[in-house]
Amino acid sequence: MTNINDVHIIDITKVHDTRGNLSVIQGDAIPFEMKRVYYLYDIPSGGRRGGHSHKNCLELLVALSGSFDVILNDGDQQKSVTLNKPNVGLLIPNGIWRELENFSSGSVCLVLASDVFKEEDYIRNFEEYKLSKNRIS
Repeated sequence: MTNINDVHIIDITKVHDTRGNLSVIQGDAIPFEMKRVYYLYDIPSGGRRGGHSHKNCLELLVALSGSFDVILNDGDQQKSVTLNKPNVGLLIPNGIWRELENFSSGSVCLVLASDVFKEEDYIRNFEEYKLSKNRIS
């Protein structure tokens, strides 16, 4: 069963150059094949995103610009991770509830996902999520 300790930071390769930095994610840098890429931006002040868990999909979140907090919950434990560097990603396995909040002005959150969008992969109600975790354990 997935728990909060399965969430971890991944350092993304950063190539420094006098012209500016370049970061790259390729090959086996992440433990899944990317099937979808999307990004969140223009989040209004006080806005929140996420508020769901995935049954099967894994995701890597990266703050390309600005910062935001990712609140993670496995049904028993909760922790918060602040993302604020474009060469650091947060790997969230399936079965972890996530909420994104405290977006700074101009922030951009890049998400690399292990699967295409499938509504049936989402659990969007936290009480339902906790019940599903109890059935698995």
